[in-house]
Amino acid sequence: MKSPRGLIVYGTTFGATKGTSEEIARILREENFDIKIVNAQEEKVKDISEYELVIVGSGLANCRWNSKAENFLKRFNRELGQKELALFVSSIAPIAKREGNTEEIARLRKIALEDKVSKYGLKPITMGLFGGILNYNEMGPLARKGMEIAFKSRLQNTGFKEVEPGVYDLRDWDEIRNWVRELVKTAWVRVHKNEARESGRV
Repeated sequence: MKSPRGLIVYGTTFGATKGTSEEIARILREENFDIKIVNAQEEKVKDISEYELVIVGSGLANCRWNSKAENFLKRFNRELGQKELALFVSSIAPIAKREGNTEEIARLRKIALEDKVSKYGLKPITMGLFGGILNYNEMGPLARKGMEIAFKSRLQNTGFKEVEPGVYDLRDWDEIRNWVRELVKTAWVRVHKNEARESGRV
C-alpha cells in the first residue's frame, strides 16, 4: 500500500502557523503520509495534481487570512474539489474559549473558515480553529497600542503567560495533535476508497 501524498500550504504572521504546520506534518509522516510543506509567502505552488491530501493554514490579522494563503485557495479552488482538503487558522480563539465566549468563537469560525469555504466553493473534510501567537514586539506602535488595549487584560484574566517578554503563544498542542489524528483516520479511509474505485475494485 503506497503512502498517500500530502501538501501543506501556509501563510503566517508571527510564526504560529509555520510551527503548527510543521507539527501537523510530523504527525502525518508518522502515519505514513508523504508530506511537503510550502510557505506561501516564499514559494508559489504551480501544480497540486500529485497530492491526495491538501491542508491549507493561515494566520489571521483582523480576522483576515494571509493574502498568499488565500490566493492559493483562489487559484486552485476547482482542483481542491477533487482532493481531501483540510483548513485551519491560527487565531485568538483560545482566549474566547477560556472566557466561555461561545458567540465570539462562532463568529471567528464563520469569518475565518465557513465564509472562505462558501466563497471558494470548497468541501473540506475538517477545519481547525487553533490558537496563534501574539507578538507585541513585531507590531508597529499604533498596532501594538490597539492590541494591548484589546487583549492585554483578557490574556491576563484568562491565565495566558508570556513565553518571552511581549510574546504570548495561545496554541494548545494537544488540541492540534488530536485534530490531526482524526484527520488521518478520515483521510486514510477516503484516499484508499478512491484508489479502490479507480482500480475497479469498488
